[in-house]
Amino acid sequence: MRILVTGGAGFIGSHLIDRLMADSHEVICLDNFYTGHKRNVVKWLGHPRFELIRHDITEPIRLEVEQIYHLACPASPIHYQYNPVKTIKTNVIGTMHMLGLAKRVKARFLLASTSEVYGDPEVHPQTEDYRGNVNPIGIRSCYDEGKRTAETLAFDYHRQNQVDIRVARIFNTYGPRMLENDGRVVSNFVVQALRGNPLTIYGDGSQTRSFCFVSDLVDGLMRLMNQDHIGPINLGNPDEYTILQLAETIQNMIDPHTPLQFFPLPQDDPRRRQPDITRAQTMLAWNPLIPLLAGLEMTIADFRERQVPSHSSFSKDGVSLVV
Repeated sequence: MRILVTGGAGFIGSHLIDRLMADSHEVICLDNFYTGHKRNVVKWLGHPRFELIRHDITEPIRLEVEQIYHLACPASPIHYQYNPVKTIKTNVIGTMHMLGLAKRVKARFLLASTSEVYGDPEVHPQTEDYRGNVNPIGIRSCYDEGKRTAETLAFDYHRQNQVDIRVARIFNTYGPRMLENDGRVVSNFVVQALRGNPLTIYGDGSQTRSFCFVSDLVDGLMRLMNQDHIGPINLGNPDEYTILQLAETIQNMIDPHTPLQFFPLPQDDPRRRQPDITRAQTMLAWNPLIPLLAGLEMTIADFRERQVPSHSSFSKDGVSLVV
């Protein structure tokens, strides 16, 4: 197939492209390189089945494709709060442009939505039927409400224009190629430990997250795209860990003497986050396979290989937020 991946030079998008190329598809990677990097797709440059286009999806583009994986949007607080107006424009205007393209060329469209649509959940674990608890005017709303609107657009294009859609709600994902300055909790802890800096924990560390390795997520996205279930479908690892447990695990893997440092909890930071993946298990025959320790080993090795720099252009007063 001829497949478009928006945000294809990013963390998840580049891993998806690796799989699509390995399956002999023709792939167009669209990225404005706000958080994506050419190094993530450099091995495919010059390949006859691969094309890289620098483009911002808030501007329209005309292409001929059969499938669209729509992943383009900053996904960590440091990046999406750096320019919140741009973030919500990407989620709303960019998604409209990609849905319009799918309508015109009759392509199947997969929206990479997020567990953030559940906000600070009052239901645990979160099923796809839960409508969420989101602050529409908070500092995270450019992303949370942006993705909720993107889902609305996808379903409206499906109902009104018969666009063939798929909607994935992605929970915390980690693995090689994460940005060292993205403010996500796994990359924060790994980078801090490798540099010998204190591991920064927000609140008392009792808030929970579930961590899915990137190869498992990519497998779920491809299964969703190529089966008949529209969604939304949760994709994430249901194993739940406190932030303190994660910090201590990474601390012990890199340097047990690294100190822990505690900061106040940011506004609207979810207290608990765990996917109910029953729908993915039954409809897609999907289960995450990589346990946390194995995934962290691969992630730490990747950061070591890159020799992460000692500064971050997106850090704020030396402190990054937890996702």
